[in-house]
Amino acid sequence: MMETTKEIDKELIRKLIKEELEAFSIKKDKELKEFSILERIIRVEEELKAQRELFLERFIAIDKRFETVDKRFEAVDKRFEAVDKRFEAIDKRFEAVDKRFEELIGYMNKRFEAVDKRFEELIGYMNKRFETVDKRFDDMNKRFVQLTWFIGFTTALITTLITVYRFFV
Repeated sequence: MMETTKEIDKELIRKLIKEELEAFSIKKDKELKEFSILERIIRVEEELKAQRELFLERFIAIDKRFETVDKRFEAVDKRFEAVDKRFEAIDKRFEAVDKRFEELIGYMNKRFEAVDKRFEELIGYMNKRFETVDKRFDDMNKRFVQLTWFIGFTTALITTLITVYRFFV
């Protein structure tokens, strides 16, 4: 029986060891899981911290880029202001040119009025000349008519005289 008790004891010890080992392994698994969860949490926190630092660096880089873009916009604004000043200067020049052009137009209008007046005077003079020429032509026409009548009458008279002379002679 001893052997049986030994065997039973062995069996019991095995069983107890097995239960203790199982309990120990479950406990260790839980500890390992808890440790791995803690380790994972720590890793996640470290990653989050690293991400936060990267975001901060990127935000700083973005801010620098915005500053350079702002500087470029300021430079462009200065260029636009310079262009605006040039346009204002050009507008002033055009105003001066417009004023000179209006003065020139006024002067040219006066000159054209003077030329029109001279043409009117010339036309009046030419009309008088044409009237005198017309009178002269009328006078010449009257003379030609008189001359024609005179020649006709003289020719008729001479013909009549020659006929009478031949008739009597």
